[in-house]
Amino acid sequence: MTKSEFADQVSESSGLSKGEASKAVDAVIDTLTETLRRGGEVNLTGFGKFSVADRGARQGVNPQTGERIQIAASKVPRFSAGSALKKAVKGQS
Repeated sequence: MTKSEFADQVSESSGLSKGEASKAVDAVIDTLTETLRRGGEVNLTGFGKFSVADRGARQGVNPQTGERIQIAASKVPRFSAGSALKKAVKGQS
């Protein structure tokens, strides 16, 4: 599902116009992005938790040359699914 298709579904289920739903989806994504950029986390009870994790520096291997390379430390976004979402995906009520 694309972002546009997602906004269309939000529009249908909420009664918002397509333009309003698109703005709402953009606002949610922007808020999540900004919160994670600052190192915070977003916990949506039952749905899941968005957070930032530190990935340490490590040694890697270039698959084309076999040469060892140093991979720098970085921060990565993480998502942990909540119990209600897990049950819904499994088909349980």
